[in-house]
Amino acid sequence: MNVYYDYLIIGAGIIGMSIAYELRKRDSNLKIVVIEKESTEAQHSSGRNSGVLHAGFYYSADTLKAKFTVDGNKKIREFCNQQNITINETKKIVIAKDEDELKGLYELERRAKINKVEVKIIDENELKDIDDNIKTYKKALYSPSTASVNPRDVCLKLKDILVELGVDFYFNTKYEDINLSYRYLINSAGLYADKIAHSFGLAKDYTILPFKGVYLKYKKSDRVIKTNVYPVPNLKNPFLGVHYTVTADNNIKIGPTAIPVFWRENYKGFKGFNLNEFLEIIYYEIKLFILNSFNFRTLAISEMKNYIKSNLVKKAKDMLYYIDDDFEVMPAGIRAQLLNKKTNELEMDFKIEHSKNSTHILNAVSPAFTCSFAFSEYIVDEIIKNRGEKL
Repeated sequence: MNVYYDYLIIGAGIIGMSIAYELRKRDSNLKIVVIEKESTEAQHSSGRNSGVLHAGFYYSADTLKAKFTVDGNKKIREFCNQQNITINETKKIVIAKDEDELKGLYELERRAKINKVEVKIIDENELKDIDDNIKTYKKALYSPSTASVNPRDVCLKLKDILVELGVDFYFNTKYEDINLSYRYLINSAGLYADKIAHSFGLAKDYTILPFKGVYLKYKKSDRVIKTNVYPVPNLKNPFLGVHYTVTADNNIKIGPTAIPVFWRENYKGFKGFNLNEFLEIIYYEIKLFILNSFNFRTLAISEMKNYIKSNLVKKAKDMLYYIDDDFEVMPAGIRAQLLNKKTNELEMDFKIEHSKNSTHILNAVSPAFTCSFAFSEYIVDEIIKNRGEKL
């Protein structure tokens, strides 16, 4: 069957679907199709992330992440409220453990002011009023606009709305197997976005390096914390560190890790093993380990230890005065992190490239879920510029 579409979108994750949603809002006559190699939507990072709606204070002002997190937080809240999707107003506390991390808190406050994000540096007494089970060193940073949602609920509702709006979905369909005619292609394939871009002669200096995010769920019903609790992150890499998330349904989980893995869908055991991917990824990981680019050696050694459940639990327990050891493993996610092969550095920001009739979203990592609706407006604007015509 050969069908013609105005837009063919690869990937039924939050980015691909929110782009389809934005295109449909601008022109209800467009014929749009979303193809997905899995059997349903949001099977990878879109449905396996923490569900946190970030406030936007981590990112330096010159980044796309900073540009879209604040607005994205508002837009995804509006969508959830319109569709009766639960938002848990968890808020967030970022804690410090020493003088160096105390400096990190003030850097986050500085970024928040530039990005026009509401935060407050609080002392230990103020922290006790918010949650007396959280440990910190002298000060903490309080974010009132952080919240949690169930990412699968958001993605399922978005897919259902798109179907109602006449957007076609082809599941169990790989890009290389399609027999569809299209005017413009949008690549939001996540873990395989670089491979598809390479086939268009783009992103030659980039490859995806996968990192596994392991989560543990607190099995007891007692509410040992009232709010999300995060450490001060290393701002030189794009990971936020192991933290506590209070989920949309008021469960507590810890994670995610950022464990380097050896093929793109290396979720569990040898499932999904791909020899070519293994050889390619292990080459870059060994190279980064030897060069110690972006402190990869220390990161890799530290994160590999998190495969041992007790190590991960200990990291989290150090953030609170009390929590039991009773945790169970949750389904892991894999972060499709873009690596610049020339500089041997991870791309810290969102990354997009275009060919004449295509746009490729190469790096849409956290906080992409929060940013999705605002980021998609930007992407559609970029597509219009690239095509040189009005939509």
